[in-house]
Amino acid sequence: MADVIYQAQPPLEFIPPAFNPLFLRVVQLLLPTYINWQTAITQIEAENVEVLVDLYRQFQEGKIRFMLAFRHPKTDDPFCLSYLFSQLVPKVARSHGTMLQLPIHAHFIYDRGIPLWAGSYVGWIASNLGATPIQRGKADWTGLRSARNLFANGKFPMAAAPEGGTNGLSENISTLEPGIAQLGFWCAEDLQKAGRDQQVLIVPVGIKYSYVDAPWDAIANLLSELEAASGLPVNPSEFASVESLYPRLLTLAEHLLSLMEQFYTRFYHQKLPDAKTIGEIEDRNEALAVRLKALLNTALLISEQYFDLQSKGSLRDRCQRVEQAGWNYIFREDFKDVKGISAVERALGDRVAEEANARMWHMRLVESFVAVSGNYIRENPTVERFAETTLILWQMIAKIKGDKAVRRPQLGKQKVKITVGKPISISERYPAYQGNRLAARQGVAEVTNDLQHAMEGLI
Repeated sequence: MADVIYQAQPPLEFIPPAFNPLFLRVVQLLLPTYINWQTAITQIEAENVEVLVDLYRQFQEGKIRFMLAFRHPKTDDPFCLSYLFSQLVPKVARSHGTMLQLPIHAHFIYDRGIPLWAGSYVGWIASNLGATPIQRGKADWTGLRSARNLFANGKFPMAAAPEGGTNGLSENISTLEPGIAQLGFWCAEDLQKAGRDQQVLIVPVGIKYSYVDAPWDAIANLLSELEAASGLPVNPSEFASVESLYPRLLTLAEHLLSLMEQFYTRFYHQKLPDAKTIGEIEDRNEALAVRLKALLNTALLISEQYFDLQSKGSLRDRCQRVEQAGWNYIFREDFKDVKGISAVERALGDRVAEEANARMWHMRLVESFVAVSGNYIRENPTVERFAETTLILWQMIAKIKGDKAVRRPQLGKQKVKITVGKPISISERYPAYQGNRLAARQGVAEVTNDLQHAMEGLI
Protein backbone atom coordinates (compact mmCIF):
# COMPACT_ATOMS: atom_id res chain seq x y z
CA MET A 1 0.00 0.00 0.00
CA ALA A 2 1.58 3.23 -1.18
CA ASP A 3 -0.31 5.58 1.12
CA VAL A 4 -0.52 3.84 4.51
CA ILE A 5 -3.30 5.38 6.61
CA TYR A 6 -2.77 5.63 10.34
CA GLN A 7 -4.01 9.18 10.90
CA ALA A 8 -7.42 10.83 10.92
CA GLN A 9 -7.91 12.96 7.82
CA PRO A 10 -10.48 15.18 6.12
CA PRO A 11 -13.16 13.39 4.06
CA LEU A 12 -12.16 11.75 0.79
CA GLU A 13 -12.54 14.24 -2.01
CA PHE A 14 -14.16 13.36 -5.30
CA ILE A 15 -11.60 13.26 -8.13
CA PRO A 16 -13.41 14.82 -11.11
CA PRO A 17 -12.65 13.47 -14.58
CA ALA A 18 -10.59 16.00 -16.53
CA PHE A 19 -9.84 14.37 -19.87
CA ASN A 20 -6.55 15.49 -21.43
CA PRO A 21 -6.25 14.37 -25.08
CA LEU A 22 -2.50 15.03 -25.17
CA PHE A 23 -1.93 12.90 -22.08
CA LEU A 24 -4.02 10.08 -23.58
CA ARG A 25 -1.92 10.26 -26.76
CA VAL A 26 1.29 9.89 -24.74
CA VAL A 27 -0.18 7.00 -22.73
CA GLN A 28 -1.31 5.16 -25.85
CA LEU A 29 2.12 5.59 -27.48
CA LEU A 30 3.94 4.26 -24.42
CA LEU A 31 1.43 1.51 -23.57
CA PRO A 32 2.99 -1.39 -25.56
CA THR A 33 6.40 -0.65 -24.04
CA TYR A 34 4.93 -0.39 -20.54
CA ILE A 35 3.09 -3.71 -20.89
CA ASN A 36 6.27 -5.46 -22.02
CA TRP A 37 8.32 -3.84 -19.26
CA GLN A 38 6.00 -4.00 -16.26
CA THR A 39 3.82 -7.06 -16.84
CA ALA A 40 4.19 -10.71 -17.80
CA ILE A 41 2.00 -10.17 -20.88
CA THR A 42 3.67 -10.91 -24.22
CA GLN A 43 0.61 -11.17 -26.46
CA ILE A 44 -2.87 -9.64 -26.54
CA GLU A 45 -5.40 -10.88 -29.05
CA ALA A 46 -9.10 -10.21 -29.40
CA GLU A 47 -12.14 -11.90 -30.87
CA ASN A 48 -15.17 -10.20 -32.42
CA VAL A 49 -13.35 -6.86 -32.62
CA GLU A 50 -15.44 -6.02 -35.67
CA VAL A 51 -18.46 -5.83 -33.34
CA LEU A 52 -16.69 -3.17 -31.29
CA VAL A 53 -15.60 -1.33 -34.44
CA ASP A 54 -19.22 -1.09 -35.56
CA LEU A 55 -20.31 0.05 -32.09
CA TYR A 56 -17.73 2.85 -32.10
CA ARG A 57 -18.84 3.85 -35.60
CA GLN A 58 -22.46 4.13 -34.44
CA PHE A 59 -21.38 5.94 -31.27
CA GLN A 60 -19.43 8.51 -33.24
CA GLU A 61 -22.39 8.97 -35.61
CA GLY A 62 -24.58 9.76 -32.61
CA LYS A 63 -26.77 6.66 -32.95
CA ILE A 64 -25.94 4.82 -29.72
CA ARG A 65 -24.47 5.14 -26.24
CA PHE A 66 -22.85 2.06 -24.76
CA MET A 67 -20.91 0.71 -21.80
CA LEU A 68 -18.30 -2.05 -21.91
CA ALA A 69 -18.85 -4.43 -18.97
CA PHE A 70 -15.54 -6.25 -18.67
CA ARG A 71 -14.28 -9.21 -16.68
CA HIS A 72 -11.85 -8.22 -13.93
CA PRO A 73 -9.60 -11.13 -12.85
CA LYS A 74 -6.40 -9.03 -12.54
CA THR A 75 -5.16 -5.49 -12.08
CA ASP A 76 -3.63 -5.72 -15.57
CA ASP A 77 -7.10 -5.70 -17.17
CA PRO A 78 -7.27 -1.92 -17.85
CA PHE A 79 -3.93 -2.13 -19.69
CA CYS A 80 -5.33 -4.91 -21.89
CA LEU A 81 -8.47 -2.94 -22.67
CA SER A 82 -6.46 0.18 -23.42
CA TYR A 83 -4.36 -1.89 -25.84
CA LEU A 84 -7.61 -3.08 -27.44
CA PHE A 85 -8.75 0.53 -27.91
CA SER A 86 -5.47 2.01 -29.12
CA GLN A 87 -4.08 -0.86 -31.22
CA LEU A 88 -6.59 -3.55 -32.16
CA VAL A 89 -9.77 -1.57 -32.84
CA PRO A 90 -8.08 0.91 -35.25
CA LYS A 91 -6.30 -1.99 -37.01
CA VAL A 92 -9.52 -3.95 -37.57
CA ALA A 93 -11.36 -0.76 -38.59
CA ARG A 94 -8.76 -0.08 -41.29
CA SER A 95 -8.96 -3.67 -42.55
CA HIS A 96 -12.76 -3.34 -42.87
CA GLY A 97 -12.58 0.09 -44.49
CA THR A 98 -14.38 1.71 -41.54
CA MET A 99 -13.43 5.30 -40.81
CA LEU A 100 -13.23 6.02 -37.08
CA GLN A 101 -12.30 9.24 -35.36
CA LEU A 102 -9.21 8.82 -33.20
CA PRO A 103 -8.54 8.39 -30.35
CA ILE A 104 -10.51 5.27 -29.51
CA HIS A 105 -10.98 5.34 -25.76
CA ALA A 106 -13.50 4.88 -22.93
CA HIS A 107 -14.44 6.62 -19.70
CA PHE A 108 -13.53 4.05 -17.03
CA ILE A 109 -15.38 3.85 -13.72
CA TYR A 110 -12.90 2.97 -10.96
CA ASP A 111 -12.91 2.39 -7.22
CA ARG A 112 -12.07 5.58 -5.28
CA GLY A 113 -9.99 3.43 -2.92
CA ILE A 114 -7.44 2.53 -5.60
CA PRO A 115 -5.36 5.73 -5.17
CA LEU A 116 -5.18 4.97 -1.43
CA TRP A 117 -3.29 1.70 -1.94
CA ALA A 118 -1.75 2.23 -5.38
CA GLY A 119 -0.59 5.82 -4.79
CA SER A 120 -2.23 9.22 -5.06
CA TYR A 121 -0.65 9.75 -8.50
CA VAL A 122 -3.02 7.06 -9.84
CA GLY A 123 -5.96 9.37 -9.15
CA TRP A 124 -4.28 12.10 -11.22
CA ILE A 125 -3.62 9.68 -14.08
CA ALA A 126 -7.19 8.38 -14.00
CA SER A 127 -8.61 11.90 -13.97
CA ASN A 128 -6.55 12.99 -16.98
CA LEU A 129 -7.67 9.88 -18.84
CA GLY A 130 -11.29 10.86 -18.28
CA ALA A 131 -12.05 8.17 -15.70
CA THR A 132 -14.50 8.76 -12.88
CA PRO A 133 -14.34 7.29 -9.34
CA ILE A 134 -16.98 5.81 -7.12
CA GLN A 135 -16.89 4.78 -3.46
CA ARG A 136 -17.94 1.22 -2.77
CA GLY A 137 -20.16 0.34 0.15
CA LYS A 138 -22.28 3.49 0.24
CA ALA A 139 -24.61 5.58 -1.89
CA ASP A 140 -21.95 7.78 -3.49
CA TRP A 141 -24.27 10.23 -5.20
CA THR A 142 -21.46 12.48 -6.43
CA GLY A 143 -19.73 9.55 -8.08
CA LEU A 144 -22.99 8.20 -9.50
CA ARG A 145 -23.96 11.60 -10.94
CA SER A 146 -20.57 11.86 -12.64
CA ALA A 147 -20.83 8.36 -14.15
CA ARG A 148 -24.44 9.00 -15.19
CA ASN A 149 -23.51 12.24 -16.91
CA LEU A 150 -20.60 10.66 -18.76
CA PHE A 151 -22.77 7.76 -19.93
CA ALA A 152 -25.27 10.13 -21.53
CA ASN A 153 -22.97 12.96 -22.58
CA GLY A 154 -19.33 11.84 -22.45
CA LYS A 155 -16.95 12.07 -25.38
CA PHE A 156 -16.39 8.30 -25.24
CA PRO A 157 -18.31 5.16 -24.30
CA MET A 158 -18.10 3.89 -20.72
CA ALA A 159 -16.14 0.94 -19.31
CA ALA A 160 -16.66 -0.71 -15.92
CA ALA A 161 -16.14 -4.03 -14.12
CA PRO A 162 -19.55 -5.28 -12.91
CA GLU A 163 -17.84 -7.69 -10.50
CA GLY A 164 -16.78 -4.66 -8.46
CA GLY A 165 -13.16 -5.77 -8.07
CA THR A 166 -10.59 -8.37 -9.03
CA ASN A 167 -11.04 -11.96 -7.90
CA GLY A 168 -7.78 -13.44 -9.20
CA LEU A 169 -9.55 -16.20 -11.15
CA SER A 170 -9.77 -16.12 -14.95
CA GLU A 171 -12.43 -18.84 -15.13
CA ASN A 172 -14.64 -17.93 -12.19
CA ILE A 173 -16.88 -14.88 -12.37
CA SER A 174 -18.04 -13.30 -9.14
CA THR A 175 -21.70 -12.38 -8.72
CA LEU A 176 -22.26 -9.13 -10.61
CA GLU A 177 -23.31 -5.92 -8.93
CA PRO A 178 -26.48 -4.21 -10.23
CA GLY A 179 -24.89 -0.81 -10.73
CA ILE A 180 -24.04 -1.32 -14.41
CA ALA A 181 -27.63 -2.18 -15.32
CA GLN A 182 -28.94 0.74 -13.24
CA LEU A 183 -26.63 3.18 -15.01
CA GLY A 184 -27.88 1.84 -18.32
CA PHE A 185 -31.51 2.55 -17.44
CA TRP A 186 -30.59 5.99 -16.10
CA CYS A 187 -28.87 6.74 -19.39
CA ALA A 188 -31.99 5.70 -21.32
CA GLU A 189 -34.06 7.93 -19.03
CA ASP A 190 -31.76 10.93 -19.51
CA LEU A 191 -31.77 10.51 -23.29
CA GLN A 192 -35.56 10.33 -23.36
CA LYS A 193 -35.90 13.48 -21.24
CA ALA A 194 -33.50 15.28 -23.58
CA GLY A 195 -35.50 14.19 -26.63
CA ARG A 196 -32.62 12.10 -27.99
CA ASP A 197 -33.33 8.84 -29.81
CA GLN A 198 -29.98 7.11 -29.27
CA GLN A 199 -30.07 3.45 -28.29
CA VAL A 200 -28.39 2.36 -25.03
CA LEU A 201 -26.37 -0.85 -24.98
CA ILE A 202 -24.28 -2.81 -22.50
CA VAL A 203 -21.52 -4.88 -24.10
CA PRO A 204 -20.06 -7.86 -22.20
CA VAL A 205 -16.31 -8.29 -22.61
CA GLY A 206 -14.35 -11.35 -21.54
CA ILE A 207 -10.69 -11.23 -20.51
CA LYS A 208 -8.80 -14.49 -20.07
CA TYR A 209 -5.14 -15.04 -19.20
CA SER A 210 -3.11 -18.13 -20.12
CA TYR A 211 0.57 -19.03 -19.93
CA VAL A 212 2.75 -19.20 -23.01
CA ASP A 213 4.65 -22.10 -21.44
CA ALA A 214 3.35 -24.04 -18.43
CA PRO A 215 5.32 -22.63 -15.44
CA TRP A 216 5.21 -25.76 -13.25
CA ASP A 217 8.77 -25.26 -12.00
CA ALA A 218 8.03 -21.65 -10.99
CA ILE A 219 4.89 -22.78 -9.19
CA ALA A 220 6.88 -25.48 -7.39
CA ASN A 221 9.45 -22.91 -6.27
CA LEU A 222 6.74 -20.56 -5.03
CA LEU A 223 5.10 -23.42 -3.15
CA SER A 224 8.44 -24.12 -1.47
CA GLU A 225 8.68 -20.47 -0.39
CA LEU A 226 5.15 -20.53 1.02
CA GLU A 227 5.78 -23.81 2.82
CA ALA A 228 8.91 -22.40 4.44
CA ALA A 229 7.14 -19.14 5.40
CA SER A 230 4.28 -21.04 7.05
CA GLY A 231 6.49 -23.46 8.99
CA LEU A 232 5.97 -26.57 6.87
CA PRO A 233 8.84 -28.83 5.85
CA VAL A 234 9.85 -28.14 2.26
CA ASN A 235 9.63 -31.27 0.11
CA PRO A 236 10.49 -30.26 -3.46
CA SER A 237 8.94 -32.42 -6.14
CA GLU A 238 11.36 -34.16 -8.49
CA PHE A 239 9.03 -33.57 -11.44
CA ALA A 240 6.71 -30.58 -11.15
CA SER A 241 3.19 -31.35 -12.38
CA VAL A 242 -0.37 -31.04 -11.17
CA GLU A 243 -0.22 -34.59 -9.83
CA SER A 244 2.89 -33.95 -7.74
CA LEU A 245 2.06 -30.40 -6.62
CA TYR A 246 -1.64 -30.70 -5.81
CA PRO A 247 -1.11 -32.69 -2.58
CA ARG A 248 1.43 -30.07 -1.48
CA LEU A 249 -1.02 -27.28 -2.24
CA LEU A 250 -3.77 -28.99 -0.25
CA THR A 251 -1.42 -29.55 2.68
CA LEU A 252 -0.34 -25.90 2.61
CA ALA A 253 -3.96 -24.71 2.50
CA GLU A 254 -4.94 -26.99 5.39
CA HIS A 255 -1.96 -25.83 7.45
CA LEU A 256 -2.71 -22.14 6.84
CA LEU A 257 -6.33 -22.69 7.78
CA SER A 258 -5.24 -24.37 11.00
CA LEU A 259 -2.97 -21.45 11.88
CA MET A 260 -5.72 -18.91 11.22
CA GLU A 261 -8.31 -20.96 13.11
CA GLN A 262 -6.00 -21.03 16.14
CA PHE A 263 -5.38 -17.30 15.73
CA TYR A 264 -9.07 -16.38 15.83
CA THR A 265 -9.99 -18.95 18.47
CA ARG A 266 -7.22 -18.08 20.90
CA PHE A 267 -6.93 -14.31 20.54
CA TYR A 268 -10.40 -13.27 19.37
CA HIS A 269 -12.38 -15.91 21.30
CA GLN A 270 -14.32 -17.04 18.24
CA LYS A 271 -15.94 -20.44 17.75
CA LEU A 272 -15.12 -22.40 14.60
CA PRO A 273 -16.17 -25.89 13.41
CA ASP A 274 -14.56 -28.50 15.66
CA ALA A 275 -12.30 -31.27 14.45
CA LYS A 276 -15.05 -33.86 14.87
CA THR A 277 -17.39 -32.01 12.50
CA ILE A 278 -14.66 -31.59 9.90
CA GLY A 279 -13.53 -35.17 10.36
CA GLU A 280 -16.90 -36.42 9.19
CA ILE A 281 -16.20 -34.93 5.75
CA GLU A 282 -14.13 -37.49 3.86
CA ASP A 283 -13.25 -35.37 0.84
CA ARG A 284 -10.29 -33.01 1.56
CA ASN A 285 -11.52 -30.38 -0.89
CA GLU A 286 -14.99 -30.28 0.64
CA ALA A 287 -13.51 -30.11 4.13
CA LEU A 288 -11.33 -27.20 3.03
CA ALA A 289 -14.35 -25.39 1.59
CA VAL A 290 -16.31 -25.77 4.84
CA ARG A 291 -13.40 -24.59 6.96
CA LEU A 292 -12.64 -21.66 4.64
CA LYS A 293 -16.24 -20.46 4.66
CA ALA A 294 -16.34 -20.54 8.45
CA LEU A 295 -13.00 -18.77 8.74
CA LEU A 296 -13.95 -15.98 6.31
CA ASN A 297 -17.21 -15.40 8.18
CA THR A 298 -15.32 -15.24 11.48
CA ALA A 299 -12.71 -12.81 10.15
CA LEU A 300 -15.43 -10.49 8.86
CA LEU A 301 -17.26 -10.70 12.18
CA ILE A 302 -14.19 -9.25 13.91
CA SER A 303 -14.39 -6.19 11.68
CA GLU A 304 -18.18 -5.94 11.76
CA GLN A 305 -18.39 -6.13 15.53
CA TYR A 306 -15.91 -3.29 15.91
CA PHE A 307 -17.78 -1.06 13.44
CA ASP A 308 -21.19 -2.16 14.82
CA LEU A 309 -22.33 -3.57 11.47
CA GLN A 310 -24.87 -6.31 10.81
CA SER A 311 -23.59 -9.49 9.18
CA LYS A 312 -25.93 -9.69 6.21
CA GLY A 313 -25.51 -10.21 2.50
CA SER A 314 -22.71 -11.83 0.51
CA LEU A 315 -19.08 -11.78 1.60
CA ARG A 316 -18.36 -9.09 -0.97
CA ASP A 317 -21.23 -6.89 0.25
CA ARG A 318 -20.04 -7.29 3.82
CA CYS A 319 -16.46 -6.43 2.82
CA GLN A 320 -17.62 -3.25 1.12
CA ARG A 321 -19.63 -2.14 4.16
CA VAL A 322 -16.63 -2.73 6.42
CA GLU A 323 -14.40 -0.76 4.06
CA GLN A 324 -16.78 2.18 4.01
CA ALA A 325 -17.17 2.10 7.79
CA GLY A 326 -13.39 2.13 8.15
CA TRP A 327 -13.11 5.07 5.80
CA ASN A 328 -15.73 6.93 7.82
CA TYR A 329 -13.51 6.51 10.89
CA ILE A 330 -10.39 7.67 9.04
CA PHE A 331 -11.71 10.30 6.60
CA ARG A 332 -13.88 12.34 8.93
CA GLU A 333 -16.30 15.15 8.26
CA ASP A 334 -15.37 16.81 11.57
CA PHE A 335 -11.73 16.99 10.42
CA LYS A 336 -12.46 19.26 7.46
CA ASP A 337 -11.00 22.22 9.33
CA VAL A 338 -7.75 20.71 10.58
CA LYS A 339 -6.57 24.02 12.07
CA GLY A 340 -9.59 24.17 14.35
CA ILE A 341 -8.85 20.78 15.94
CA SER A 342 -6.95 20.66 19.23
CA ALA A 343 -3.87 18.51 19.73
CA VAL A 344 -5.80 16.16 22.01
CA GLU A 345 -8.66 15.77 19.51
CA ARG A 346 -6.17 15.05 16.74
CA ALA A 347 -4.36 12.46 18.85
CA LEU A 348 -7.66 10.73 19.68
CA GLY A 349 -8.64 10.85 16.00
CA ASP A 350 -5.33 9.26 15.04
CA ARG A 351 -5.89 6.52 17.60
CA VAL A 352 -9.32 5.78 16.09
CA ALA A 353 -7.87 5.79 12.57
CA GLU A 354 -5.10 3.41 13.56
CA GLU A 355 -7.57 1.03 15.19
CA ALA A 356 -9.94 1.21 12.20
CA ASN A 357 -7.10 0.41 9.84
CA ALA A 358 -6.14 -2.57 12.00
CA ARG A 359 -9.73 -3.87 12.06
CA MET A 360 -10.00 -3.49 8.28
CA TRP A 361 -7.04 -5.88 7.95
CA HIS A 362 -9.35 -8.81 8.68
CA MET A 363 -11.63 -7.69 5.87
CA ARG A 364 -8.69 -7.36 3.45
CA LEU A 365 -7.83 -10.96 4.19
CA VAL A 366 -11.35 -12.04 3.28
CA GLU A 367 -11.37 -9.99 0.05
CA SER A 368 -8.74 -12.28 -1.46
CA PHE A 369 -10.98 -15.33 -1.05
CA VAL A 370 -14.47 -14.14 -1.97
CA ALA A 371 -14.48 -16.22 -5.19
CA VAL A 372 -12.45 -19.19 -3.95
CA SER A 373 -14.07 -22.62 -3.75
CA GLY A 374 -12.61 -25.98 -2.88
CA ASN A 375 -13.13 -27.36 -6.38
CA TYR A 376 -11.63 -24.76 -8.75
CA ILE A 377 -8.56 -26.85 -9.61
CA ARG A 378 -10.24 -30.23 -9.37
CA GLU A 379 -12.98 -29.22 -11.84
CA ASN A 380 -10.35 -28.41 -14.48
CA PRO A 381 -6.74 -29.01 -13.38
CA THR A 382 -5.00 -26.58 -15.73
CA VAL A 383 -1.75 -24.81 -14.96
CA GLU A 384 -3.62 -21.49 -15.02
CA ARG A 385 -6.04 -22.52 -12.28
CA PHE A 386 -3.22 -23.99 -10.23
CA ALA A 387 -1.14 -20.84 -10.58
CA GLU A 388 -4.05 -18.55 -9.69
CA THR A 389 -4.86 -20.53 -6.55
CA THR A 390 -1.21 -20.59 -5.47
CA LEU A 391 -0.96 -16.82 -5.98
CA ILE A 392 -4.04 -16.27 -3.82
CA LEU A 393 -2.32 -18.19 -1.01
CA TRP A 394 0.82 -16.09 -1.61
CA GLN A 395 -1.32 -12.95 -1.27
CA MET A 396 -2.77 -14.21 1.99
CA ILE A 397 0.68 -14.87 3.46
CA ALA A 398 1.93 -11.48 2.22
CA LYS A 399 -0.96 -9.74 4.01
CA ILE A 400 -0.32 -11.68 7.20
CA LYS A 401 3.37 -10.74 7.06
CA GLY A 402 2.55 -7.13 6.20
CA ASP A 403 4.58 -7.21 2.96
CA LYS A 404 2.69 -4.35 1.32
CA ALA A 405 5.46 -3.24 -1.02
CA VAL A 406 6.26 -6.69 -2.42
CA ARG A 407 5.12 -7.17 -6.02
CA ARG A 408 3.01 -10.14 -7.00
CA PRO A 409 5.26 -12.92 -8.36
CA GLN A 410 5.31 -13.43 -12.12
CA LEU A 411 5.34 -17.17 -12.68
CA GLY A 412 5.75 -17.01 -16.45
CA LYS A 413 4.97 -15.14 -19.65
CA GLN A 414 1.28 -14.80 -20.39
CA LYS A 415 -0.99 -14.15 -23.32
CA VAL A 416 -4.39 -12.51 -23.09
CA LYS A 417 -7.55 -13.17 -25.06
CA ILE A 418 -10.24 -10.50 -25.09
CA THR A 419 -13.68 -11.52 -26.37
CA VAL A 420 -16.36 -9.01 -27.28
CA GLY A 421 -19.83 -10.38 -26.59
CA LYS A 422 -23.26 -9.64 -28.02
CA PRO A 423 -24.61 -6.25 -26.89
CA ILE A 424 -27.55 -6.20 -24.49
CA SER A 425 -30.13 -3.57 -25.41
CA ILE A 426 -31.28 -1.45 -22.50
CA SER A 427 -33.52 0.68 -24.72
CA GLU A 428 -35.67 -2.33 -25.63
CA ARG A 429 -36.28 -3.03 -21.94
CA TYR A 430 -36.75 0.58 -20.89
CA PRO A 431 -40.57 0.78 -21.44
CA ALA A 432 -41.11 -2.11 -18.98
CA TYR A 433 -38.63 -0.53 -16.54
CA GLN A 434 -40.73 2.65 -16.44
CA GLY A 435 -43.80 0.92 -15.01
CA ASN A 436 -43.20 1.35 -11.28
CA ARG A 437 -40.55 0.77 -8.64
CA LEU A 438 -41.11 -2.97 -8.63
CA ALA A 439 -40.79 -3.09 -12.42
CA ALA A 440 -37.63 -0.99 -12.22
CA ARG A 441 -36.02 -3.32 -9.68
CA GLN A 442 -37.05 -6.33 -11.75
CA GLY A 443 -35.62 -4.75 -14.90
CA VAL A 444 -32.28 -4.10 -13.23
CA ALA A 445 -32.19 -7.64 -11.85
CA GLU A 446 -32.99 -9.19 -15.24
CA VAL A 447 -30.30 -7.22 -17.05
CA THR A 448 -27.77 -8.08 -14.36
CA ASN A 449 -28.67 -11.75 -14.60
CA ASP A 450 -28.46 -11.74 -18.41
CA LEU A 451 -25.11 -9.96 -18.23
CA GLN A 452 -23.86 -12.57 -15.75
CA HIS A 453 -24.77 -15.41 -18.13
CA ALA A 454 -23.30 -13.55 -21.11
CA MET A 455 -19.96 -13.00 -19.37
CA GLU A 456 -19.84 -16.59 -18.18
CA GLY A 457 -20.36 -17.64 -21.77
CA LEU A 458 -17.28 -15.69 -22.84
CA ILE A 459 -14.90 -17.78 -20.70
